[in-house]
Amino acid sequence: MTVALFAMTALLWGGGALATALQAGVTPAPWSVALRMALAGLLLLIYGRVRNVPLAIPRRDRLYVVLQGALFFALAFISFYEAARRIPSGLAALVLSTSALFAALIGRVMLGSALAPSMLWGALCGIGGIGIIFGPTIGSGLATLGSESGAGFAWALVAAIATGSGTVAGARNQQAGLPTVAVLGWGALIGAVVSGCWAIAERQPFVVELSPRYLGSLLYLAIAASCVTFMMYFELVRRLGPGRAAYTLAMVPLIALVLSALFENLHLDGRIAIGALAILIGNFLVLRR
Repeated sequence: MTVALFAMTALLWGGGALATALQAGVTPAPWSVALRMALAGLLLLIYGRVRNVPLAIPRRDRLYVVLQGALFFALAFISFYEAARRIPSGLAALVLSTSALFAALIGRVMLGSALAPSMLWGALCGIGGIGIIFGPTIGSGLATLGSESGAGFAWALVAAIATGSGTVAGARNQQAGLPTVAVLGWGALIGAVVSGCWAIAERQPFVVELSPRYLGSLLYLAIAASCVTFMMYFELVRRLGPGRAAYTLAMVPLIALVLSALFENLHLDGRIAIGALAILIGNFLVLRR
């Protein structure tokens, strides 16, 4: 069951990369994140109400739910969008995959989570595999982006740290016994508010593209890549701990690569096969108890 959750989480988030690409155009990125999280949050809370899940968050836990929402549901997504605007998406994905290490380190400090050697070696294998796959893209990107590359690295690093920190905050909320649906629903709505405030601060116009491509990708991102995936991801956090669960993000670029080959005519070569093997070995090491 844990392996199935791990695979489905990576698959749905990997598909989210293609859906996110379909959203590029009229609507500014912060507003797209705000719309996605607002829809996801409402659907999660409605689901919780139908299932009679307690939705009220105790006063002592509200700060941590706000922290999870701001970090995981807003800052991480917006930062990744900003990184992808400045550096190749492969490089941004590579940096984001280090969130597993940040989650493990932060979880060790904040929650006392164990740092198993197999988890660290597995995460490094996964990151190394992604580096092999995206190496040429990284090299060509650095050669052409100039001064923008530093800002792109910084944004991607912020996304990785925010994802790792948000994962640890989620683990803390689960340890406190808070219902997952309630935390995710309120967290997503908080992420929507933070994203909206971000857009307003940047004076981004609120424009919603009404094309079938944009609306279809929005529904996929809000339902499959948010509601369903968030619940599976934080179930993995409960089962595996924040460091091991965050390793799913090391699998996302690989899934996105396969989808590009299927739908965007990307040629897969031996270098990609070697990188994929490294990621699969890392996957085995991380899941091994």
